[in-house]
Amino acid sequence: MKIYRNRGIAFFAIAVLMLAGPLAVLHGTAVAAEHEGHQEHEGEHGGEHGEESLKLSNDEIKEFGIIIAVAGPGKIERHINLPGEIKLNADKVAHIVPQVAGIVRKIYKRLGDRVKTGELMAVLESRELADAKSAYFVAQERLALAQAILVREKKLWKKKISAERDYLKAKRDLAETRIELNTAEKKLHTLGIIEKALRRLSKESPMQFSRYEIRSPFAGTVIEKHITIGEMLMTHSKAFAVADLSNVWVNMNVYQKDIPFVALGQKARISTAHGILHNEGPISYISPLVGEKTRTAIARVVLPNLDGRWKPGMFINAKIIVEEVPAKIMIPKSAIQTVENKPTIFVLDAETGRFEPRHVTIGKSDDESVEIVSSLESGEKYVSRGAFILKAEMGKGELDSGHHH
Repeated sequence: MKIYRNRGIAFFAIAVLMLAGPLAVLHGTAVAAEHEGHQEHEGEHGGEHGEESLKLSNDEIKEFGIIIAVAGPGKIERHINLPGEIKLNADKVAHIVPQVAGIVRKIYKRLGDRVKTGELMAVLESRELADAKSAYFVAQERLALAQAILVREKKLWKKKISAERDYLKAKRDLAETRIELNTAEKKLHTLGIIEKALRRLSKESPMQFSRYEIRSPFAGTVIEKHITIGEMLMTHSKAFAVADLSNVWVNMNVYQKDIPFVALGQKARISTAHGILHNEGPISYISPLVGEKTRTAIARVVLPNLDGRWKPGMFINAKIIVEEVPAKIMIPKSAIQTVENKPTIFVLDAETGRFEPRHVTIGKSDDESVEIVSSLESGEKYVSRGAFILKAEMGKGELDSGHHH
């Protein structure tokens, strides 16, 4: 029985081996196939370079939005951030008030309208102006009469027909009427009647004597309007406000800790709070005093505004460039990716056309750029934008390799 039992075990072992043989052969074939597939996959993602490089066609580079730049020197900027506000250029704002009291009869301009220099904005009916014009014409007539009397008295005095005192009185009357006319003329000038208009007064009808015209002192935009038809305006009443918005002031609040670093001529980068608008300009004014309430000084940039997009009242952010430090190699921050917990860039191999990840050492930096201290030479080409796509593509290759194994 014992021998028989041993023989049964032997026969069972032989049967197992016979069945295992084909399975072993099949397993060996699968491993080989997997290895061959992995090698083929490696060829697509780098060939002899393995997983350390990646090749993309020109169409893929364009599709992914990858930008290739050439490494070179630059300047790292040190700046301070300041809040601020867009203001009207106070040197180009006119608060228009009538120079005579009168009743509003016509209005030609409304809020937001553009006006040219000297353009008619409104018309008043002014008794004060009519009286001033009448006084001017009376003075002219009196002057003409005084001149005629003097000529006559001079002739009579020379012929000894009249006394000398009559001649001297005529001279005195003429001098007084000249003073009277001069005074009347000056009053009209103060009421806005220029010399050219003064010469046309004799052609005006009596109905026009009371017509007072409000005109724009310069080209700009009507930003305030305070008159209505039939309203009585006095000489202190503000009728309109006109502003030249072709440039605006950017007033920045400089905190006490930053005052030593802000100077005239420094470049300021201006952007709206939501980053929609951007511009830059030099600082042209720094207030000599610090505000008692805010404890800040004002630094100002005059900003061009021909398109009118910078609206007074907007809040802005400003970056004041206080120092520029030269860097031998400088690249944008968008080129830096983290690979194996190290800062990495993708460099284009000029011979193979492949993108290779390269660990670099970072130096100084600002908001947009970073200095590369080592592992990148001037003149080398690198991916300045879209590097995260290359990182993702290489990550897919690693996942694929892990799956096959």
